[in-house]
Amino acid sequence: MTFARGLSHDARIRLGLSALTAVGLLVALPGVAQAAVVPVPLGTADPFAVLAGQAISNTGATTITGDVGLSPGGPSSVKGFTPGVTLNGTLHAADAVALDAQAALGTAYTDAAGQSPATAIPTELGGTTLRPGIYSSGTYGLTGTLTLDGGGDPNAVFVFTAASTLITASGSSIALINDAQACHVFWQVTSSATLGSGSRFEGSILALTSISLDTGATVDGRVLARNGAVTLQGNTITRPVCAAATARTAPAATTAPAAPSQVTAVPVGAVSTGDGSTSGGSSPAGLALIGALAVAGIGGASWFVTRRRSVG
Repeated sequence: MTFARGLSHDARIRLGLSALTAVGLLVALPGVAQAAVVPVPLGTADPFAVLAGQAISNTGATTITGDVGLSPGGPSSVKGFTPGVTLNGTLHAADAVALDAQAALGTAYTDAAGQSPATAIPTELGGTTLRPGIYSSGTYGLTGTLTLDGGGDPNAVFVFTAASTLITASGSSIALINDAQACHVFWQVTSSATLGSGSRFEGSILALTSISLDTGATVDGRVLARNGAVTLQGNTITRPVCAAATARTAPAATTAPAAPSQVTAVPVGAVSTGDGSTSGGSSPAGLALIGALAVAGIGGASWFVTRRRSVG
């Protein structure tokens, strides 16, 4: 009370407002959360492992698991598939399904390019470990190994946007750890993508122009080109399927007999403490409310006492 008596009327008002503002912040801040990164919606392009605009050509023994589509290029622009390609899927060349898939690819490409906020990273990806998020660079290059760490979340999403090209070196690779999945990795490429011979790539490439796979490159994902061609050379491309989250079994707990007076349920309201007295259950929200009421009560009491003395 001595401190309050030493303040002017206006100062006491400012003190009360400051205290209430501080309490408001304490209550409001815990509710603030950042939005999670969401997968790029592929729509009707989802079933496709390979999709091109103008042409698809193959050299050597290639295995594709997933559908193959070409639009607006016609059937004559699909070359080297017989007998070179083992296709575990359906070939759609200039039909309504391929046309619809290309439209969906355009939507997905725009979605990936517009995701934000993006973290700018260097061109070279090799030797780095990245957590789920949205990343951007002028171009991407990969020599060695890029590690994508899902942090134990099978729904973790990685989105990479390139203002120009994506080029991986021969023998390079992408490693997925801690539940990261290829079905949730997306590469938006504003120009063209080239995967080096013997490289191992993870995720779906959404390229504006063309995609080329050198000899022996493998993709656990998709190669989807909007306007240009897809060129294959003895590759393995597998459309990714998301695995369900694995249930983690907790170790069995040993339950000891409870003492007769022990509380075995979460307290709600006033409960017996076992010694004849009562205690009200508390929670973060309750503590915040108590704090607000305490500040308001102290401020009100100070004003009342000061006002009464000034009147007296």
